[in-house]
Amino acid sequence: MNTDTALPPLGNEDFDALDEILDDLRSRGEDVPQWEFCEGAMAALLCTRRMVPPDEFFPLLLGTGDSQPGQPSEDAEDTSFKDAAQYDRFLTLWTRRWTEVASALGAEVETLEDEDSYHPEIMDVRGAVAGLPEAERAEIGDQELPAFGQVWALGFMFIVENWPEDWAMPRDKEVASMIDEALQAIVELTEDDTGKPTVCMHSEDGPPSVSDERLNGFGAAIWAVYDLRQIWQSLGPRTEPARKTEEPGRNDPCWCGSGKKFKKCHGA
Repeated sequence: MNTDTALPPLGNEDFDALDEILDDLRSRGEDVPQWEFCEGAMAALLCTRRMVPPDEFFPLLLGTGDSQPGQPSEDAEDTSFKDAAQYDRFLTLWTRRWTEVASALGAEVETLEDEDSYHPEIMDVRGAVAGLPEAERAEIGDQELPAFGQVWALGFMFIVENWPEDWAMPRDKEVASMIDEALQAIVELTEDDTGKPTVCMHSEDGPPSVSDERLNGFGAAIWAVYDLRQIWQSLGPRTEPARKTEEPGRNDPCWCGSGKKFKKCHGA
């Protein structure tokens, strides 16, 4: 993954372009996630103990399977990018956002209000809908709307659950406890916000849509991402323990094929 810090951060037009590509992918595969889900997945990938390459996580995250851009897959359920240009555009925007998030998670910040801190690209859907004209709200009806930060957290845990070997707890009980505590903060964000709404995160003067408890939980989840990235980076990729080849017994035939007993040949 390219982490060239010279790459410019994404602007509103860039995020709109990502949404348009995902919408187009969704026209060929209904399970393609929204960008907020991808944003959470990206954060988890940046925390994962091993650097997982795009050709490993895109097929699962976007449902592209083994399909090639512009070419249908043998699996009818796979989703395909319209063409190579669309895939290249998505990868370019993804890489720029990846670089931006990696820089934020690597920065030394004292508060999440710091402009250098990690700010997930998420939306207060309930606040946005509550601010719509009555006629437009009526069209949505009783459709269940995600809580603030919920889709982001689900995207994060999607990576954790689908790459279990890379997220397996270390033997050190203290470190394992730290990881478990951090993950729990994110898991709690995957649940609904049942607290009393006190603030709107969509607009300053919008109707309340997010509870104080949710805001506190969201802040805890972001700090948890910082902790997880630092812990896994300090541990490094998992390594398989070296397995010692079983040595033949003294009276067994020698492994070299000489026909002699091991004790009379290479075991002498």
